[in-house]
Amino acid sequence: MRIAVFNQKGGVGKTTTALNLGAALARAEREVLLIDLDPQAHLSAIHGDAPGDAERSVFAFYQDNRPLAEIMIDWPGIGRFIPAHAELIKVDSVFGKGPNILNKLNAGLAGTAELSNAVIDCCPFLGVLSLNAVFAADRLLVPVSSDFLSLRGALQIERTLTALEPVLKRRVERRYLLTRFDRRRNMSFEVQNRLREHFGAELCETVISENVAVAEAPSVNRDIFSHAASSRGAQDYRALLDELSAARWFV
Repeated sequence: MRIAVFNQKGGVGKTTTALNLGAALARAEREVLLIDLDPQAHLSAIHGDAPGDAERSVFAFYQDNRPLAEIMIDWPGIGRFIPAHAELIKVDSVFGKGPNILNKLNAGLAGTAELSNAVIDCCPFLGVLSLNAVFAADRLLVPVSSDFLSLRGALQIERTLTALEPVLKRRVERRYLLTRFDRRRNMSFEVQNRLREHFGAELCETVISENVAVAEAPSVNRDIFSHAASSRGAQDYRALLDELSAARWFV
């Protein structure tokens, strides 16, 4: 299964969720391919040993048609990884938005079928790269931080995805995931209730709590499980994997 972690708003825990969902899958003994499709390359920075040149990143897949298998590297404790590079910012202006470029990632991933589960960290704006992820994905996971601006953003994303359905010729299954959930603040519960009103069963029952360990882990190039396996954050991401697995999101 291919899962795109997507939100048009930054700062909602998108990269953190992609990383820790991948790590949770690995600890459940499932094959994982993480893909950094964001020119900011935050996921690649967390890896800590990703190549620094564009020719060995996913940019080479777009620019030079290098097979994805050639640019994969290991992510110890998780699985395989395709790094990003700042040069990805050029993809929109260089390649336009024709059907060939929009389906490029989907076609490229067809050659990595031996890796059962792919988790794609998308960039926080709707362009060629994000559309590549949406077109390639079997499912979409939309992190939404527990504040009202993010709530508005989630409603905009739903309108965007609905508008894409005639092009995709399908409705991509999705789940909305509340992140940075602070049980001490009424606002967190208000946002949760509003999202439940709008999205019903498409809102995950699991929430990702505001947690120091989750925020700290990337700074030491670790996922939450290798950094603080007994933390509330680790418990939350385990629960998220269990919930999505029950919905048959993974192989």
